[in-house]
Amino acid sequence: MAETKTLSKKAIRKAYWDWMIFNLSVQNFERMEGPAIVRMLANVREELYPGDKEKQQEMLERHTIFFNTEPFLGCIIPGIVLGMENEMAKGGDVQPEFINAIKTALMGPFAGIGDSLLPGTLCPILLSIALGLCQNGEIIGPLFYILVFLGIMFPLTWFLFSYGVKAGASAAEMVLAGGIKDQVTKAAETVGLIVVGAVTASYTHVNIGLVYTSGDLAINIASILDSILPGVSVLIVSLIAYVLMVKKKWTVNKMMILFLIIAIVGYFTTILTV
Repeated sequence: MAETKTLSKKAIRKAYWDWMIFNLSVQNFERMEGPAIVRMLANVREELYPGDKEKQQEMLERHTIFFNTEPFLGCIIPGIVLGMENEMAKGGDVQPEFINAIKTALMGPFAGIGDSLLPGTLCPILLSIALGLCQNGEIIGPLFYILVFLGIMFPLTWFLFSYGVKAGASAAEMVLAGGIKDQVTKAAETVGLIVVGAVTASYTHVNIGLVYTSGDLAINIASILDSILPGVSVLIVSLIAYVLMVKKKWTVNKMMILFLIIAIVGYFTTILTV
């Protein structure tokens, strides 16, 4: 039997960067992020099975199956895979079927958590701040978003990946047990909706041009509505968009065409103004 040894820190770092760089760039519609797992393991195969080409091939072949998750918070799963493969290479009580079962079991929950916390919460918050920093075209807005996002993601993903390697299958047990995953997902979705709502109210404008006149008296309808509930016109339009897209299953293209028609008709009838 070929000699096996514990993965070096250099190999773990190499595997981490392989996953971070190639998780989406080598994906395909048949296996999604599966090729990134194969690439990650291929570059450390000599550390897992030194000189044993047959064992290396078997390891890579079993990871050619479908795999798809949120690539940042979900990077704990490739870490777990690497840790379990290392344990099996050292002769531990780990079966190949169990490794793929763990991948399949974890990819959905971590996709839900990751999508809720990142695209649903963190990204809208950072983008809303960035938009406020570049209202006149300043470059500080995009730079802020890029630097802060990467400044959060690199330490976080490295911690998750390395922890997955160290703890193996038990790394996700705390998140998946006791309904914690569902609570985190629900809380993140709530925060995300609040942030999106605040961004919509801050950067969306519906300018009502209706003015009632009687002699010297002029009543601005928009001012009356805003005095009752500031931003009520934006709220009404948002609710209409929600009903059409969520309840009536309208596509984004249909919504864009509808609002374009409303804008044109509103402008020429003076119901809306610039």
